[in-house]
Amino acid sequence: MQLVRFFAEKKVVVILLVLTILISGVYGAGKLDRELLPAMSFDGAQIFINAGDMSSADVEKEITIPVEERLQQMEGIKQVNSSSSIGVSSMWIQTEEGEGEEVYQEIEAEINALQNTLPQVEDINMQQYSTDQPYEFFMTVHGGSMEEMSVFADDVVKTRLEALPEVREIKLDGLEQKDIEIVLDQKKLQQEELTSAQVAETLTQSDQDVSLTAAGSDTDAIRWKNKIQTVEELEKTEIISAGGNAVSLSELGEIKEEKNNLSSPGWYNGSENFVFIQAGRAEGVTQIQMAESIRAEVEKIRADGQIEGFELNELVAQADYVTDAIDGVSLNILLGGIIAVAVLFLFLRNFRATFIIGISIPISISLTFTGMWLFDYSFNILTLIGLGLGIGMMVDSSIVILESIYRKKEQGLKKLDAVTAGVKEVASAVIASMVTTIVVFLPIGLLGGEIGTFMIVLSLVVVITLVSSVIVAFTLIPSLSKSFLKLKVNQKDLKEGMAITAYGRVIQFLAGKKLYRFSVIFMFLLLFAGSLALFPKIPSTVMPDVFNRYTEMAVPVESGTTPEQREQAAVKIHEKLSKIPDVEANLIMDDIDYFYVLVNMTKGGEITVPQEEVNEAIDKELRELAADLPIDTGGDFTGAGGQPVVVEIMGEDFGELEQIASDVEERLAAVEGITGITSSSENKLQEQLIQLNTTEMERDGVQELQLLHQMQASADKLPAGTIGEGREQTDIFVRADVENLLEQEIQTAEGLKTMSNYISLEETEVPAAIDRRDGTRMITVSAGLEGRDLGAVNRDMEELLSKYEVPAGYSIDTGGSLQEQSEAMQEMMIILGIAVFLVYAVMAVQFNSFVHPLIIMSVIPLTATGALLGLLLTQSELSVLSALGMVFLIGIVLNNAILLIDRTKQLRKEGLEPKAAIMEAGKNRIRPIFMTTLTTCGGMLPLAIAADAASNYQSPLAIVIISGLLFATFITLLMIPSLYLVMEDVKAGFQKFRRKNKKEVMKAA
Repeated sequence: MQLVRFFAEKKVVVILLVLTILISGVYGAGKLDRELLPAMSFDGAQIFINAGDMSSADVEKEITIPVEERLQQMEGIKQVNSSSSIGVSSMWIQTEEGEGEEVYQEIEAEINALQNTLPQVEDINMQQYSTDQPYEFFMTVHGGSMEEMSVFADDVVKTRLEALPEVREIKLDGLEQKDIEIVLDQKKLQQEELTSAQVAETLTQSDQDVSLTAAGSDTDAIRWKNKIQTVEELEKTEIISAGGNAVSLSELGEIKEEKNNLSSPGWYNGSENFVFIQAGRAEGVTQIQMAESIRAEVEKIRADGQIEGFELNELVAQADYVTDAIDGVSLNILLGGIIAVAVLFLFLRNFRATFIIGISIPISISLTFTGMWLFDYSFNILTLIGLGLGIGMMVDSSIVILESIYRKKEQGLKKLDAVTAGVKEVASAVIASMVTTIVVFLPIGLLGGEIGTFMIVLSLVVVITLVSSVIVAFTLIPSLSKSFLKLKVNQKDLKEGMAITAYGRVIQFLAGKKLYRFSVIFMFLLLFAGSLALFPKIPSTVMPDVFNRYTEMAVPVESGTTPEQREQAAVKIHEKLSKIPDVEANLIMDDIDYFYVLVNMTKGGEITVPQEEVNEAIDKELRELAADLPIDTGGDFTGAGGQPVVVEIMGEDFGELEQIASDVEERLAAVEGITGITSSSENKLQEQLIQLNTTEMERDGVQELQLLHQMQASADKLPAGTIGEGREQTDIFVRADVENLLEQEIQTAEGLKTMSNYISLEETEVPAAIDRRDGTRMITVSAGLEGRDLGAVNRDMEELLSKYEVPAGYSIDTGGSLQEQSEAMQEMMIILGIAVFLVYAVMAVQFNSFVHPLIIMSVIPLTATGALLGLLLTQSELSVLSALGMVFLIGIVLNNAILLIDRTKQLRKEGLEPKAAIMEAGKNRIRPIFMTTLTTCGGMLPLAIAADAASNYQSPLAIVIISGLLFATFITLLMIPSLYLVMEDVKAGFQKFRRKNKKEVMKAA
């Protein structure tokens, strides 16, 4: 209390502290980065290995298995998933928790060393899972000729935007790039005794631009420059045949100019003719600052008249989502603060008291910003949600302390005495409430994966907010209350309010007979048991969608899909998407195994359909297209890819795996709400297997290697230098024109003969992709959801699959969102258990009792009734976030019970009997209990009903806390006194029994 007395008497110190907090808060807030998600890395990595045109079986055998074996020998790797398809080995690695960065470095070194032993590998791409994004602002140039748009993007956009101090780099995809392809006539080559490789080598040697001056020479520089500049020069280039004849290139085959397929990143609104612009920000610059700078420069480009014959439009600016989230939370803070102040005024009806609480809110927020700055946090969707939740609890401590001081002044105590007595009475309860709330968040770190990482950030912000508010409550509130807080009525005019009187009678009624208090306890237990039946009726998911008028999906593309089929699929997708109301534009990025579909929607006053309905319409259209196009409906609206329902079947024999997969598909078809069932085993490719005629080969002296080299030379597309210079420089490629391999001629001892004499082709069917997990082959059966939530479908699936007898050596497990949901919920239950234990331990120490914490904690399970009822009435989803709200509730709902029991203990020490003590404590604490409950609920109400970008993350948390806290208030006011009196009855009975035994023992002695 000496510290409280010090702050109450030293107004100058308090004023200086407040100014320091405000200045540091404003400065810290200005230094905080503004981004969509905080920069963080996760415990996992992905590897993509390009192996040319190897078959899926060869990729598995020659690349995937050797890499898997090397990875499985490394420490720190938890799981390895792989997929081998034509020319690509893809691997997804999960590391042990907390070892992601260290293990990734080892993986990187191991794979780089292994690359030298895999000659088939053309390229390896590795990256660790992370929220870091090199580019955060995206635009497109479209609607004109590719040549003009490419020149504009490269010369104007890239040059001018990279000159901005806020921009680190501009990346351009889709610039017009053409290749020169020389298709050689195979028969003509054989006549001249030439090969494709010889022609390519001649062209490469002809394309020379080198200095010939010897080192140290004083003569003028001499340069050999014989670079081919035009297609006409290329046609006239002479190739020397084996017989010494000079043959022009145009005589050997056809020379044609073709667009490079790799130059286009995909399709914008169904067209390949566009340039995709990506902007990355400079260090120390926020997304918002970069966006503002780019937009200003683009307006200058427009004003200069440089955009003619085409359009330059924004596609995605992450800064907008950050701005929307910041604006939304700022509004929620303002509204929450206004509601909290209004509630306070209604209870105290004192402008000065209301002002004191009102001024504590911005000071607490400033101190929170200072803490976030010191912890190197940023304004992002997670910290903003944490701030929004913290606002609801920010004034609780201040209200409890102010109300206690206010009541002491009502009782006639003077300024400093009222302050010290009021603070002393509630100090232990306020500190206990803060500590119990904080320890609730400690187990959050046990929640694994990306979700756990996100939740830690969110929880720490709430803790910072809570600690800041308690600091303000113990410093500013006593100082202002000493001289600024005044009462309008005299002590003799004060009367006990009707609510307090009525509540006193309720406690008196409960104290009258044991039956009454047992009845109250039984009633609440009955309500709790009945509420458990609500679980199946509440929709559930892993993480809710973020509704920001933008969505992205990963749509799997079947292996072996030709470029023409891919373009047809992209155009069809665009046609379907463009007909959906409120869809403004779409970009389809082609990434071999997937189409990454980005969809922009109308905003502001142009919105006619809620985003949830737009998302459902997109999903429905894609499912319909999957029946006719080589795509799967594997995208979700989180951008993570993959179906929500995935069943994984593991074993070695493909035939047995396919049979089990077929059985699983039949069972899934019987589950209501499951749609679009597909199996990875359905994707098959036709492959021609070469069979050798060894008899004919031996007779004509033809060797296997001779045949192999001949076929490879015919199939390979060989680089042969370039023509032109600068931007006009174009790559040259050479290939043989071989339409029918069997008709191709080969030189033998008997002269030229066709390949059909020595080989034949056999049609075979092979898997398009071979999936593996930890070295075992796997087939996945995937499905989507329609009309039912994930939790309900999961329960039906588990019941069906549990009855299926799996053959020995094979296993069935759920994956996808079902597995994520199950694992997340299991972890949340463990976290809840640990949180409850920690809370009990803290209160046991605080109250020096094993019984009183149990009375207080009886609120916890019964609070779930209110939370579940709130989710059911609002039809909000039970997710990781709403489960996190339950964890928050543990700390919040105990505060009121702590206030009540702590005051009861104080009165017992003053000599009051249990019944009188609990009655008086109830009268003393009913006002602060209602005030803190209503201010917390009022502060969170804007979050519960918000419709901004982060509303789907904020709303479940807020709904759980509001509904749970309101119900918990009735538990605190009715059941806690009943349970306390029952415990006292048991204690009295036990003491009576001991005294009786003692008397009997003494009598017998």
